[in-house]
Amino acid sequence: MKIAIGSDHGGFSLKSQVIEHLKSRGIGYKDFGTHTETSCDYPDIAIEVSEAVVSKEYDLGILICGTGIGIGIAANKVKGIRAALCHDTFSAHAAREHNNANVLTMGERVIGPGLALEIVDTFLNSEFEGDRHLRRVNKITEIENNKL
Repeated sequence: MKIAIGSDHGGFSLKSQVIEHLKSRGIGYKDFGTHTETSCDYPDIAIEVSEAVVSKEYDLGILICGTGIGIGIAANKVKGIRAALCHDTFSAHAAREHNNANVLTMGERVIGPGLALEIVDTFLNSEFEGDRHLRRVNKITEIENNKL
């Protein structure tokens, strides 16, 4: 499994902790930035991570900003991305199993690192169930393709 990960300045510290966690689990990743706590624009990072996931260069993405909201909105503008904001493990599990989410977003100013790492593990360890959920995900794709 290969993970594309990125954050803005508001998520930099949590991103660093998630990267250390990925390393400890032997999970491959690429850090798309930011690489400092200097203010930056989260859409730039969200687009790079999302394009890497859509291109299949990376299996999944993780994006972190202060709240997880802005970076997720930006990610969801990339065709083929289903970014899910998760601040609990149940949502992370459901995002993968029911919605086939391919990018996890979190907010450093919303949750602590312990919970964040549990969310990451849940997201990465869950798989899309397909079946009735596939029909719904396909409808999202149709909307994205302006066919609904």
